Amino acid sequence: MEFSINTVTTISTILLTGLTAGLCFTWTNAVTPGIGRLDDLGYLQSFQEMNRAIINPLFIIVFFGPLFGHIANIYLNRNQPNTIFLMLFAAGILYVAGVVVITIFGNVPLNEMLESTDLENSSPDQLKALRNSFENKWNRLHLIRAIASTLSFLLLILTLLQNQINTNT
Repeated sequence: MEFSINTVTTISTILLTGLTAGLCFTWTNAVTPGIGRLDDLGYLQSFQEMNRAIINPLFIIVFFGPLFGHIANIYLNRNQPNTIFLMLFAAGILYVAGVVVITIFGNVPLNEMLESTDLENSSPDQLKALRNSFENKWNRLHLIRAIASTLSFLLLILTLLQNQINTNT
């Protein structure tokens, strides 16, 4: 079996987008609701530690890999039938706008605000105010990322199926 650059790019993008969608789903489904049950200090400390731990080489590859994969897929498939190209284009836009842009301009500034706070020396009122300015906004933005990454993943799979249908007809 011979693999073209297009096939390798598509499979890699599907895998990495799927991993990102799974990560976002897990945070939305279990992580944030779980730590949301903690008191203000416990919640904020937990979030600080998770934010510190998640920035690692593997995460960077899984998170930013799809960005480059989507761009490559759109370019490599620019001459494909409109249905395939439009699904790839939509998958890319969903990922870039709904995951990367939301993260960089929404979640990261909130994470930085949290990171810059000395939680140990904050009063209970300060902790409550910080949590109130962080939690709901972060969760709303993250829900957008979860939905966008899942829809992007789905569109990539549908693109493969459509390509298979086109090949068999």
